[in-house]
Amino acid sequence: MRYNKGLKLFSSFAALLCSGVLLNSCIAPAPVKSSATTAQPNTAEKVEPSINSTVHYSGPKQAEATKPPFLFPNPGPFKLIEKDGVEYWQARGEVGKSGGSLKLGSFGGGPKTFNAWDASDVESHGIGMLQFDSLVDFDPWTGKAIPKLAKSYKVSADGRTIDFVMRKGLKWSDGHPLNVDDVVFTYATLIGEGFGETSSRDTISTPGDYPKVVKVDEDTVSFRFKKPFSPFLANLNATMVAPKHIIEPITKRSKAEFHNFWNINADPKTFVGSGPMIVERYVAGQRLEFKRNPNYSFIDKEGRQLPYLDKMVIGIVPDQNTMIIKFLGDEIDLLDNRSVRGIDAALLKQRELSGNFTMYNLGPDDGTMFLMFNLCQRKDPKTGKPYVDPVKQAWFNNEKFRWAISHSVDRKRIINNVQKGVGYPLSTNETEASLYLNKDLKQIEYDPALAAKLLTEAGFVKKGDELFDAKGNRVEFDLITNSGNTGRDACCITIKEELKKLGIKVNYQPIEFNTMTNRVHTSLDWQAIVMGLSGSRFEPYGGANVWKSDGRMHMFDTRLPDKNGLVKAPDARPWEKEIDKLLDTAAGTMDEKTRIDCYNRFQKIAYDQQPFIYIYTNMVLTAAHNKLGNYKPSPYGIYYTPKGTLHNIEEIYIKGAKH
Repeated sequence: MRYNKGLKLFSSFAALLCSGVLLNSCIAPAPVKSSATTAQPNTAEKVEPSINSTVHYSGPKQAEATKPPFLFPNPGPFKLIEKDGVEYWQARGEVGKSGGSLKLGSFGGGPKTFNAWDASDVESHGIGMLQFDSLVDFDPWTGKAIPKLAKSYKVSADGRTIDFVMRKGLKWSDGHPLNVDDVVFTYATLIGEGFGETSSRDTISTPGDYPKVVKVDEDTVSFRFKKPFSPFLANLNATMVAPKHIIEPITKRSKAEFHNFWNINADPKTFVGSGPMIVERYVAGQRLEFKRNPNYSFIDKEGRQLPYLDKMVIGIVPDQNTMIIKFLGDEIDLLDNRSVRGIDAALLKQRELSGNFTMYNLGPDDGTMFLMFNLCQRKDPKTGKPYVDPVKQAWFNNEKFRWAISHSVDRKRIINNVQKGVGYPLSTNETEASLYLNKDLKQIEYDPALAAKLLTEAGFVKKGDELFDAKGNRVEFDLITNSGNTGRDACCITIKEELKKLGIKVNYQPIEFNTMTNRVHTSLDWQAIVMGLSGSRFEPYGGANVWKSDGRMHMFDTRLPDKNGLVKAPDARPWEKEIDKLLDTAAGTMDEKTRIDCYNRFQKIAYDQQPFIYIYTNMVLTAAHNKLGNYKPSPYGIYYTPKGTLHNIEEIYIKGAKH
């Protein structure tokens, strides 16, 4: 997970969405049934996985619980084509036209880094996913792991060994060979030794069992665990293979220097990648320009090398309103996931025909929006002072206080008024999109009377219009979110109004996104935040970096790494330790019943303790101008922005473009 991103839809507008009346131009009456939902990944390439659903899929009971809307039929598996000594994947879409530039938009302050292995925010990591490919990817039509840089993979019968055979003739964008040595360097050194953001290490291994990465021969690399690790393939797609010839010299210096490598002030001429697009220019706060990778290892059905696009430009705008205006003015080609808010959907639908664009509904998002308090009870070793005021520490760490706040959040009102019905109220860490949602957990209802009762039981006293704790301290805290996000801003204002009824004073202030994440991630100087995280509909262990007590994104109680880059949690609470145990148990078995049981119990603890007070998840809506060829969004093909729903970015083309 990274910073972002049965329940009922609310309002008549949402009802129209569900019925297909409002979006009938882009939603089929019923989901398209895939003809290959049980096929193994790329069977034509002789992949012989020894485990099927246990790789990263839940059992039938869980898998049938969610039926996302597929708007396009499954095109079948990729074909491996050898041409001039290079093994290419052949694109599955229609033959397009080369040339042209794709125009996208992004609101906020822009990326924090161009170092994909040091990225903690969605945008920086998403840029990395455009510049670098992974060993495997998700098939957007089946949700199964399929080879990407690899041409095949095989999982041993005991689930402890995964072998990958690399495609022949691969090259980096600078022409240097891309091979097994790059893979071994990436996973043994870069990720294995904890360079940069350690979240990747958290999600592809369990403590004490990071895989041994072995070069078997010139074409084969083997990952060897001491015990089974079932989420490996599901989480591997988010870790990109790095260019050893460029990055290895940096890893021979200090880890601090690695943090500065390819930062936002770096010269794009030094960037080398394996993905379809490479950053060519960055004008801070204004725009990000990409060029096509001339050595990308995909071709179309006529044998032409992809991508079709010559360039891609992301304009950075101050807020979401500006992005909508630019889209309607044809200055932006695509409003991707999390860009179309509820307040925009009706307007966009009205202008869909005249504006020559199409809206797409991909169902519930796997990302979450939540309120959290800073539960840290430690002191800053540099100053000797507590990170959080001890008075507020006591409130925030009181379970009844958190439940009182949770019952004060009017999720239905927020869905209706803020999201305009285009969203789903949320009370759990897994959303309706998740194959592992614990459906026994009930929706947390808005109940001010119960909230007041819980506060009284916790020793709080209301005097007039003001709430005080048992020691006579006025209950007051600071609330922040990232500026420019009108939805989160309205959500914070709603929460402030509701808590005022309980006598709680909330000092609300939106701040710049990178400043906000720095407070959570580094300085720990915050009290309460409304923000979002991306999720994974396929594998809850993808959130291990958030939920495990020593995870680098354990945001409600961030524990900072020591001088060696290691995070330790000697003060972990009993329920945090239990979550650690459950996640590791689920990851360490191929028995699906055990995995489901562990994930259900994990969700129950998260629900009971309320470290994250979940509010809602979005309905995934996108809008694309009809000049985009091969744009076929799928609920199983959604990535971190700016890649977003462009799972097939290499075959996207501009109709009528000039080369």
